Amino acid sequence: MPQTVFLDYASTSHNDLDLTQLEQACGTLTLWEDTNPETLLEHIGQAEVVISNKVLINASTLQVLKNQLKLICVAATGTNNVDLVAARALGISICNVRNYGSRSVAEHCISLIFALARQIPAYNQTVQMGSWQQSKHFCLLDYPITEIAGKTLGIIGYGTLGQATAELAAAIGMKIMIAERLDANHIRPNRVSIDELLAQADVISLHCPLNEQTKAFIHAKRLKQMKPSAFLINSARGGLIDEADLLVALQNGTIAGAGLDVLSIEPPTADNPLLWQSLPNLIITPHIAWASRKARQTLLNQLADIINSFQQGKLLNQVN
Repeated sequence: MPQTVFLDYASTSHNDLDLTQLEQACGTLTLWEDTNPETLLEHIGQAEVVISNKVLINASTLQVLKNQLKLICVAATGTNNVDLVAARALGISICNVRNYGSRSVAEHCISLIFALARQIPAYNQTVQMGSWQQSKHFCLLDYPITEIAGKTLGIIGYGTLGQATAELAAAIGMKIMIAERLDANHIRPNRVSIDELLAQADVISLHCPLNEQTKAFIHAKRLKQMKPSAFLINSARGGLIDEADLLVALQNGTIAGAGLDVLSIEPPTADNPLLWQSLPNLIITPHIAWASRKARQTLLNQLADIINSFQQGKLLNQVN
């Protein structure tokens, strides 16, 4: 059984998960809460199998470990933290985990939509400031409340996560609009162009990958195409949105609000414009849409399945 290290275990668990299946799959399992470039080789040690959620494993590291490493398990679906080309050239297999958090992400997106529509952050802030206590009436009506049923949800990126979000949205009475791919030459049935979706949707939810084509593709021009009453939801990648342009759009009322679970740099730095001030129409959560306990446990158990399959001469969820 292989000697295995998990380089950033604390990014998936708060000491609240069952490690039994993963431990049984490994000869020895070493858990590191986090790993930086200076400690990377030390933490890997003599391991044949490495698990990494977000720790960068580049070509030079792979070259140093080419006679040792047999398998790298990415504890996420995205694999941009590993140099896949170098790994393939060196014969090091890369596998990822898939479809472990679809319901968790979908529920978080719907939660953000409800929070914005019901003005929950704004009203919570109002209560904390004492306005309700000073009211002449039993309720406050300072911020307009919107009902979601009957509104149109525009999905950009209709993979597993986009489909899961659409399913929940339909269950609460929302109409669904699906964007065609940015690079498409024609519009497929049951799809619409990005321009049409931006103009018609009441809520837009991003579920597409971050690449050269989609980087900052939600910018000032596209924000101005949206309805002034529309909400923007992003649980995919922060880099999909030009954050400075979004701040201006929220301040000027170009759109009604935004719910973000991701930012362009994570953890964020002090110079992120969205963190400069508290806006009642902006909700930011710390990349936790995927992180229900059930989803994280499924992730760990899937890592165990990958390692077990590897020992049987099979590669589950191979990406290279």
